[in-house]
Amino acid sequence: MRGWLIALMACVATPTSAQVVVSPAATSRSLDLTGAAIVYDARDAELVGIAARDLADDIARLGGQAQAVTMASSARTQVWVGTPGHHAGIDALIKAGALDVGRLKNCWECSLTAVVSKPASGVERALIIVGSDRRGAAFGVYDLSRALGVSPWVWWADVTPVKKGLNVSVSKPYFSKPSVTYRGLFINDEDWGLFPWAAQTFDPETGNIGPKTYEKVFQLLLRLKANTLWPAMHKVSAPFNADPRNAALAERYGIVMGSSHAEPMLRNNVGEWTEPGERFNYATHPQGVRAYWEARLKTNGRYENLYTLGMRGIHDSGIVGASTTAEKQVLLNRILSDQRQLLKDTVGDPKTLPQVFVPYKEVLDIYRAGIDLPEDVTLVWPDDNFGYIRYFPSAAEQKRSGRSGVYYHLSYLGAPLSYLWLSTTPPALVTEEMTRAYDNGADRLWVVNAGDIKPAEVNLTHFFDLAWDVKGVRALSQKQYLTRLAGETFGADKSAVIGDLWDRYYRLNFERRPEHLQYYLPGEKARRSGLSPRQVFERVSAFENLMTDVEALKSDDPGLFQLVEYPLKASALANRRFFALEAYVAEYERNPRLGGLYAGRARVFDAQIKALTARYNSGKWTGIIAEEPADALWTSFRLSPPVLPAATLAQTGELPVYRLADDGVIRLEAEDGVAKGWRRIEGLGRGEGSLRALQADAVVSLRPDLPKAGTWCISTHILPVFPTDGASAWSLDLTTEGVTTPLTYARGPQDKAWQQGVLNNRLTVSVSLTLGAGPREVQLRSPRPDIILDGVDFTSGACP
Repeated sequence: MRGWLIALMACVATPTSAQVVVSPAATSRSLDLTGAAIVYDARDAELVGIAARDLADDIARLGGQAQAVTMASSARTQVWVGTPGHHAGIDALIKAGALDVGRLKNCWECSLTAVVSKPASGVERALIIVGSDRRGAAFGVYDLSRALGVSPWVWWADVTPVKKGLNVSVSKPYFSKPSVTYRGLFINDEDWGLFPWAAQTFDPETGNIGPKTYEKVFQLLLRLKANTLWPAMHKVSAPFNADPRNAALAERYGIVMGSSHAEPMLRNNVGEWTEPGERFNYATHPQGVRAYWEARLKTNGRYENLYTLGMRGIHDSGIVGASTTAEKQVLLNRILSDQRQLLKDTVGDPKTLPQVFVPYKEVLDIYRAGIDLPEDVTLVWPDDNFGYIRYFPSAAEQKRSGRSGVYYHLSYLGAPLSYLWLSTTPPALVTEEMTRAYDNGADRLWVVNAGDIKPAEVNLTHFFDLAWDVKGVRALSQKQYLTRLAGETFGADKSAVIGDLWDRYYRLNFERRPEHLQYYLPGEKARRSGLSPRQVFERVSAFENLMTDVEALKSDDPGLFQLVEYPLKASALANRRFFALEAYVAEYERNPRLGGLYAGRARVFDAQIKALTARYNSGKWTGIIAEEPADALWTSFRLSPPVLPAATLAQTGELPVYRLADDGVIRLEAEDGVAKGWRRIEGLGRGEGSLRALQADAVVSLRPDLPKAGTWCISTHILPVFPTDGASAWSLDLTTEGVTTPLTYARGPQDKAWQQGVLNNRLTVSVSLTLGAGPREVQLRSPRPDIILDGVDFTSGACP
């Protein structure tokens, strides 16, 4: 083994890192994988063999002819995949001192990747991928596939691999490990996408989301370096464990199974609780509920699971059997104690089993009042369903042995309005909120609710990239990350264009999601958007430009259609339809000709949305996408269907060109001010970004140029994030003309301000002040860190 050369490939943090170079031309240092043998040991975990075979398939996708074999091959170039003690070749290298795997000892999902010269007789060189455990080995393999140009969405979004070549050169030694221990997906609200697609198109024999579908989900999770699944649990879907093959497949693929915040002990209450609903009550029927939980633990306890503790009502309703907070505390303590005993009796020592407790909705109030939660249980903090985390671990909670986690939404069915169609949460917001949680000790479990998986591909990739490498991904701005992802997915020649398109898509839709294009809540009287004609013109024009630039790509690539063309065009058309309808209503009675032109446009845009969605829902993906609102279910949480003008009212022709009057509002973006103690967040908020206070007494100075002296309404806008310290409100001190005015932004979890705040993605406080004419200095001081300032508006006259 003397003279061997080892170089490790840094594929953990950034699959396209500078430490791995893939090219069509061979060099003296490169390893040609074209005809490589992918060698694994049959003694190793089944997942290792799965990953090895996937790598061979991926090389074939790129034009090579690699083969996955078990331990015997005459190929001069080989890739060895395995774990110490389970791969004869790797063990020989370790024994000979040619491979140092000391850092893999007791390391969760870690991997080491090395090039070794002449590792065995007849083998010129081998790429060694060794994992600390079965998933560590698999993630090392899938990182290599991604670096070679195979997207994690190669199957789920039909992404054509980027053919960079199969010559791989590596540089310095690198060791990889995840930032977050458990990284999971929650399939939820699957009624309108994943279920109809699986039942009717992908797996009609099962007629449901069954093993065939779940196997594809497991494969996707591995390619995204995720390791946990909370399965679909709506009434329309068959319970995950109704078919024993599902859990067995999860174990085969190394996926840790859990269950949602409302589904303790791996149970699906909606589909599996067969007793009358009133008996799902631990205060009155504890024996029946306990037996129900025990049965699942006995069948599934042999697998790798993440056990959810606690109890709520059936289908995400509040806990039953207690009325007051004190009564709920007593009942929940009893439930937790009994669940721990069940785990001990059926699975093993609960102190060694991963368990989570999710203080979601009303459970957060019970937790805050005080419960006896064992130290080793992971506290999983939820967001408010709209991307803003409600609570962050205190100093005492950060010291818990079970640590903390986050349950985060990229899709939601519920009040004030659902968002189930397109995935428009800005990666910049996800980065800000998840890293704030991480910095406060939430590093044990990150689980994301992404509805039907599609069309959340970009958001899911970002979420799991961040969970794997918090330090590396948080260092990138939203546009930098999206540009990098575009290059990986579609090639370097398209990276800048598609990265810019994605960035603009998230910025525009942050102001108002496509599913929130009504400015009143269900049950309220319908009202206009309130945007001025100039604001409407600027917004519609921005979406028109977005569509024009997407069309300029001129590509028939199915992956580009699914990841770029459909979501961007659909969101643009939804906005153009909405504002055309608003203009039709405003204009028709006083100017039938002009109103008819807007009516015609609204009908055209609606037809284009329908045609675009029908194009998506064809062939392999028939039934996967439903334009919101898709039906008349859950109407108290859903967008009202757009009411199109009758075809007889619609007219064709060009809209008249006229000059828009200025709306008289002086709008200043926070990021344009002179800031001390603030950090600029690119891509989050109106304008080019926003500012986050990094410390107490952070100050930002703005200089509006006022055309006249008098009374002015100053409106300050912040993002509706929750205070890190658990306070119920944010505050700012506004100083101008030598006078300081305190501003308070209430941040209740479900009040009216919250409802409009999450729909607009901003909270606003206005104050009337007397100001002089000309340039003025306005200072905003934050008494404590983490508030995010978005902008300040100046309107002549007193605030309404």
